[in-house]
Amino acid sequence: MFHVVLVEPEIPPNTGNIARLCLATGSVLHLVEPLGFSIDDRSLKRAGLDYWADVDVRVWPSLTGLFEATGESKRYFLTTKATRPYWDQSFQPGDYLFFGRETRGLPESLLQAHPDQCLTIPMERDSTRSLNLATAVGIVLYEAIRQTRVNGV
Repeated sequence: MFHVVLVEPEIPPNTGNIARLCLATGSVLHLVEPLGFSIDDRSLKRAGLDYWADVDVRVWPSLTGLFEATGESKRYFLTTKATRPYWDQSFQPGDYLFFGRETRGLPESLLQAHPDQCLTIPMERDSTRSLNLATAVGIVLYEAIRQTRVNGV
C-alpha cells in the first residue's frame, strides 16, 4: 500500500517496531544504508518478533539508488524542520514516506532539494524536540491509510 523509507536508521528496536507496522499495513519497508546495526541483530528481530521474515524489506546502498529505482514516485519527507502538517497532504497508495535517523533526522541537502514535499508532525509543546521514530512512522502511515479508506482509494 505505502512505502516507508528509513534513511540510515540507528536503533534496532525502532526498526523492528516499524517492520511490524509495515507488515500489519501491507507496506514495504526500505532501509537506506549505512545502518546503525546489522539486519541479523537480535534486538531488531526481537522488536519485530517472529514477523521479520514476512516483512517486505528492501535495503538500498544509497538514496540515489532508491531514487533511480523508484522514478517519479511521490515522495514525502518527514522532518521537524517543516511547517506543513502531515494531515494537509493528500496521500495515495504507493507514496513513499521518508524518515531520518533518530539522532539527526533527514539530511539537510535532501530537505532543501524538496521543500514542497516536506511535512511535519506538529508538537503542541515547544519543549518536545521530536517523537520516537516508530511513533512518528505509525502516526503518518495510519493517517495515509485513513485518507485512502475515507476517499475510497
